[in-house]
Amino acid sequence: MNYLAHIYLSGEDDLLKIGNFIADGIKGKKYLEYPETIQKGVLLHRSIDTYTDAHVVVKQSTKKLHATHGHYSGVIVDMYYDHFLAKNWKQFHTTPLPDYADDFYKTLTEQKAILPERILKLMKPMITYNWLLMYESLEGIDTILKQMHHRTKFRGSLDIAGESLQQHYNAFEEEFFLFFKDLENHVQETLSQL
Repeated sequence: MNYLAHIYLSGEDDLLKIGNFIADGIKGKKYLEYPETIQKGVLLHRSIDTYTDAHVVVKQSTKKLHATHGHYSGVIVDMYYDHFLAKNWKQFHTTPLPDYADDFYKTLTEQKAILPERILKLMKPMITYNWLLMYESLEGIDTILKQMHHRTKFRGSLDIAGESLQQHYNAFEEEFFLFFKDLENHVQETLSQL
């Protein structure tokens, strides 16, 4: 899953959201240097990623992309699933997505002092271009994928991943809903154990 899903799956606890969001910027046991709730967020993120990568529906989605996008298929499906979460946001949360995104950006800014360097670099463009809201439209997700294409040094054909999404749009959306229900159950189980 990508940023929006990780944040949403953290529930309403701001520090859990921060931990889940910054997890990719924290290697190994470095997470133990953070407050307990942020540690839980990091562990939740890792659990979500492991569960997602192994899920049969996610594999079904990535299989559609292997011929064109190779190794980057998983990353692209994560982005697609964030698109479907944003597009169908009203089914998941009572706060409108623009307000939810603004609230998260405010929390992120308030916690700036504890963010890893990698996340600090990511934070400015994320807020400036309002990535969480951009996920909602096909144009927005296409723009983000094209930006990623440049950051990955033109590997994985991310510049045409928006076209791949449209090619199998209904199938991807159906797979998102099938998978996300399972993922939400997994997250509840994981949180009860942390």
